[in-house]
Amino acid sequence: MTPQEIYTRLKGEFGESILSFEETVVDPFIVVAPESIADVGRYLAEGEALVFDFLMCLSGVDLSVKAEDLEVVYHLYSMTHRHNVVLKVIVHKENPRVPTVENIWKTANWHERETFDLYGIVFDGHSDLKRILLPDDWEGHPLRKDYKEPDFYRSMRVPY
Repeated sequence: MTPQEIYTRLKGEFGESILSFEETVVDPFIVVAPESIADVGRYLAEGEALVFDFLMCLSGVDLSVKAEDLEVVYHLYSMTHRHNVVLKVIVHKENPRVPTVENIWKTANWHERETFDLYGIVFDGHSDLKRILLPDDWEGHPLRKDYKEPDFYRSMRVPY
């Protein structure tokens, strides 16, 4: 199934929750309303014609150069049908919240924790959403473009 066919199917099932489809890029992607990503993910994973049983990657992206937004990008693959699709969710930096998909794809657990740690995107319903790479008391999210590196952390100089 092509990304265009998947988009058409999702648009028919979820209507206005499927915001757009971009096919003029190397990896065509479908933009989904943030509040609908878990429902769309479950539909993609459980639909017999789709069976997206593998979350290859979940990544955060800071779009600050263009807008005050962050993205969550989901790369999905079907081992059964050997097709793939890319989904994107766009959230504002002030309150970046997205429902978790870890109950659909277990591998999302680590990916969502990493995205939370480095971008500050909160995944509502996540079973253990806490920092995974940085200390629990670290301030800020280092992969955001507006991040200011501290001079010191626990009396140690941070920049080397």
